[in-house]
Amino acid sequence: MDDKRDETAELTRQIAELRVEVARLNGHRFVRIQNSPFRLLLQRFAMGLMVGLGSVVGATFLVSVLVYLLSRIDFVPIIGEWAATIVADIQASHPTSELPIGQPADRPRTGPHPP
Repeated sequence: MDDKRDETAELTRQIAELRVEVARLNGHRFVRIQNSPFRLLLQRFAMGLMVGLGSVVGATFLVSVLVYLLSRIDFVPIIGEWAATIVADIQASHPTSELPIGQPADRPRTGPHPP
C-alpha cells in the first residue's frame, strides 16, 4: 500500500513539474506566434517573400557571372559566339551603355553593337 502511495505522490509531483514547464513554454514568443493564425500567416508570407526575392537575386547574380565568364572565352568558338550573342542582345536592350559587358575601356570593341 505504501508503494502505491509513493508512486501516486511521485506521479503528482511529476505532473506539477510538467504544468510549470508547460506554462513556461507557453510564454515563449515562438509558441505565441504559433497559437495566433494571423501572426503565423504573416510570418509565413514574409518568409515566402524573402525566399522568392533571394532566389531571384541569387539566380540573376549567378547567370550574370556565368555570361560574363563565357563572354571572356575566345578559344572555344561555339561558346564564345553564343556568349557574344547574349551580350549583344543585352546591349541592344540597354542602348545607353557605352561598353559591352565585360570589356574594359582600353580594349577595342569587337562584334555587333547597337547603333
